[in-house]
Amino acid sequence: MSGKFFEDLNVGDSFAHQPSRTVTETDNLLFSTLTHNPQPLHIDREFAEQSIHGQILVNSIFTLGLAVGLSVSDTTLGTTLGNLGFDKTTFPNPVFIGDTLTAVSHVKDKRESKSKQDRGIVTFEHTLTNQRGEIVCSCIRGAMMSRRGS
Repeated sequence: MSGKFFEDLNVGDSFAHQPSRTVTETDNLLFSTLTHNPQPLHIDREFAEQSIHGQILVNSIFTLGLAVGLSVSDTTLGTTLGNLGFDKTTFPNPVFIGDTLTAVSHVKDKRESKSKQDRGIVTFEHTLTNQRGEIVCSCIRGAMMSRRGS
């Protein structure tokens, strides 16, 4: 597994994740319908063309999931025990079909578990940018991480 254990992550570490990912219409439609989100901005081209965006707007929860998902292979693959929460999630710019998104992660904080010796808590900041360098998603994520040898 390529994920990092609690001991491998240090405050200040940064990861520029590759590959980037181009969002397709299928991604957005499938995600929106699987999550029972009937918002016409996400699934109705005619409606979306009449909106302030003039086109389909990608579901923001897909965008958040992609920001975290792109980070997994460099940070938590096989070493996380679960997410503890997401804070300060923002979507400062919209995502549209065809946008290519790139994720960067920073380790903001870490601490040993107070109750369990086999794990620690790591706070990541994930930032997702589009092909124009505009931030489209930012979030703070708390992850419960395995300690080496546990």
